[in-house]
Amino acid sequence: MKINLARRPTFATLFPSMPLADPLPVIPFTRPARGRVLLPGSKSITNRALILGALSRETVTLRGALFSRDTHIMVAALQALGFIVTTDEPALTITITGQHGNIPVKEAVIAVGNAGTAARFLTALVCLREHGVYHFDGDDAMRSRPIGALLDALATQGATANARNFPFTLQTAGLPGGKVELDASESSQMLSALLMVGTHARTPFRISLTGTPGSRPFVKMTERMIGQFEAGPTSYDIEGDASAASYFLTLPLVTGGEITLPNYGGSLQGDVKYLEVLELIGLQAGAPDEIPRFHCDAPGKMMGVTHNFREFSDTFLTLAALAPLLDGPTKITGIAHTRKQETDRVAGMARELIKLGQRVVEEEDSLEIYPQPLQSGQIIETYHDHRFAMSFGILGCHDLHGDGRPWLAIKDPGCCAKTFPHFFDELESVRQNSLTN
Repeated sequence: MKINLARRPTFATLFPSMPLADPLPVIPFTRPARGRVLLPGSKSITNRALILGALSRETVTLRGALFSRDTHIMVAALQALGFIVTTDEPALTITITGQHGNIPVKEAVIAVGNAGTAARFLTALVCLREHGVYHFDGDDAMRSRPIGALLDALATQGATANARNFPFTLQTAGLPGGKVELDASESSQMLSALLMVGTHARTPFRISLTGTPGSRPFVKMTERMIGQFEAGPTSYDIEGDASAASYFLTLPLVTGGEITLPNYGGSLQGDVKYLEVLELIGLQAGAPDEIPRFHCDAPGKMMGVTHNFREFSDTFLTLAALAPLLDGPTKITGIAHTRKQETDRVAGMARELIKLGQRVVEEEDSLEIYPQPLQSGQIIETYHDHRFAMSFGILGCHDLHGDGRPWLAIKDPGCCAKTFPHFFDELESVRQNSLTN
């Protein structure tokens, strides 16, 4: 068994756990959190790196890669398109042989599940092939997620789709390049998709935006990674997932104590801004030159906040789930575009918080949460959305009854496999460690 010592896997990565109970009761912490969590690699970076690796001239090895449902979907799709992709999950590496803008297979069936990055990136990628025919489909949830604006943009390049949502068959004609109009307001992934393939069009793309991209930091991530891959790397390090970090960063505010995240940080991910919000509430970080450690000495004495999450919206659910434990209202804005992600995240979060007894004011672009006594005995609906499971998993660590009895349960906890397959294993490991330290 090969192990990358620079990014040593956790026990849970090497030895997968038994299937989780469904619904899963969350066991509260009875002592302050103490633990170390190695974050999974960033999904956003891993799937971009796979596309950019496929487009390169080199054979490139991704180190610290994420192995989850979304990245397995991307790997399988690239293999279906004829790319040579090999994986070593214990070592957290993926190796892909680039074809310099060529798509090896002329016709293929591409299953994208509910992976937005795979859906948008692969749709643009296959359009580099002349006279190609590609059949796309996804989960039921994907069939209502936006793709039409990207198909419209690709149509101006000669591609023809028989529908404007999943499933569809796409006939491709290569990418002549030139001016392309795109409305990326529903998802910045559509703009990222065009940016990555545009460098391999016959003439450079000139992308004209007719709507503001859903999340500019992810577009900046794409642009920076394109520049990195233009240098022709044969290896590429994946940052720890800043979105996944949001849950364990929040944990000390729920339980007290300290958490260590050795691979937290990096320069590509906008979601690192979530830490600034938690510091306003009361989280304290160690010295910048130390291994990243975060602690809270006085949970339960923290004020609610008002903050715009437009630029790091994947983390808004984490704060919303924490809000019942804060003193005073919390207002979260800039989240309208999340209504068209894995589910309507704004409406779903409002619904689950109300179920727990909270007073919630829901607007198109915001949630305002007024803390009320938490209602015990509820089962949290996750809507097949990993972020609901993990956010409420952290809230469930609050010792509501003062005796360690579970007071909420998570439906379909396995949905975390999308980005963080061993989330609940890691959470339990921290709880067990808190009992002995």
